[in-house]
Amino acid sequence: MELPVVVRQALGESAAGVSLRDVSQARGGELLRMVLLTDDEGNLQAICREGDLLDINALNKQLGRDLRVMKRREQVRVRERSGLTELPALPSLTGWPTIVDVRVDELASVALVLGEQNLCMVMPGDEFRGITVAADRHSFSVARDTIAVNLNSPEKDRDQLHSAIRRFTSLHIQQRLEDTLELPPLPETAQRIIHLRVNPNAVMGDLVDVVESDPSLAAQVVSWASSSFYAAAGQVRSVHDAVSRILGFDLVMNLAMGLSLGRALKQPQDHPEGYVDYWQQAIWQAQSAGILASMMPRGERPIFGLAYLGGLLHNFGYLVLAQVFPPHFKLVCRSLEANPHLDSSMIEHFLLGVTREQIAAELMQNWGMPDEVCLAIRNQKNPGYDGPHAVYSKLLWLSRQLLTKRDVALGAGEEVSDAFYESLGLSREKVEAQFDELVENKDSIMAMAGMMNQ
Repeated sequence: MELPVVVRQALGESAAGVSLRDVSQARGGELLRMVLLTDDEGNLQAICREGDLLDINALNKQLGRDLRVMKRREQVRVRERSGLTELPALPSLTGWPTIVDVRVDELASVALVLGEQNLCMVMPGDEFRGITVAADRHSFSVARDTIAVNLNSPEKDRDQLHSAIRRFTSLHIQQRLEDTLELPPLPETAQRIIHLRVNPNAVMGDLVDVVESDPSLAAQVVSWASSSFYAAAGQVRSVHDAVSRILGFDLVMNLAMGLSLGRALKQPQDHPEGYVDYWQQAIWQAQSAGILASMMPRGERPIFGLAYLGGLLHNFGYLVLAQVFPPHFKLVCRSLEANPHLDSSMIEHFLLGVTREQIAAELMQNWGMPDEVCLAIRNQKNPGYDGPHAVYSKLLWLSRQLLTKRDVALGAGEEVSDAFYESLGLSREKVEAQFDELVENKDSIMAMAGMMNQ
């Protein structure tokens, strides 16, 4: 394959020293990426090593600006103007002011992703320094392997939470986090549902009474049962009808729990662009965890309702972060936009010293939620967790990878090994086919999520 004309022009005389390789053959440290940024002062492009975390907060402090990642639709227009599907890290393609991270200048060779047939251009480092000689140099990235996220020690979560508090000098923020770890109290509806869960004599009428005591919740349960996803025969006229004829006792119990907890905290006004919203994520993961649980061999299956509830509440820490650390939550949002290749836990640990999963699990424990749900939320980013109730966190991890692979924007994804499927007694082929069908049905998922926002 020949270089595109616009790329050859951008390279100038350096084009002669470029070789083409498959991206998979490039050495990890030599791949570069170019991030398009903007603020009221204008556009800027930042070049750093592909795997590093671009610290947009540090960059803004150095430049005295308020840069954020350019909106996706604007990025598409920039690429269309150049005639490329992907912009390699060549400043002259846009002509905008450019900054290069100082770590790039240390590389003996660099690789620029073309986006055509999964190829990259490799050139000597001194050639790239010549191409970017007019760019400013700053230190604004952090090597991925220097950000240590402790996924394996739930017993140290409270220490990390208080360590995170000490990182901020504001006593106001400290007090808010300490209050939140004890307060707000578990919503009354959720308290009553937990009591039902541990009551072996609970019957459907008890659950109907709890749901009907909250008019908003009752309306949502009826709307849920009436949705096209369940294709109910005849009109759903009451909560009793929804529970007895369509949804069932366990699903309504866990749906009501997730709704009541989700409404305990406000939805944040800010959010990272390109990610699906809170309730969409909740429904995707709940449906996915339920599907995987039901596909496991009999005798090894976890409790469907707890798997579903773990999925429904898996991202609850996102709401807690927004309420407890509002100014820092904004930094998390901007950093997620600038580093889509990194998992949110890595970015949050770097910025706050603690992750949403740790905070949420701590709060759920204080609220007396089932251990299966608390541990699923805490360990959902750690496929190697092998402690109590590990199957629930493994189902959440696998759900995320399967959905991300199908372009459901939940964050960075990872490859799933055959051994991981085997550990759960699942067939990769059957699971893949089931998730293809689930994602094809995404309009129903979106409609269900929309009901949760009402």
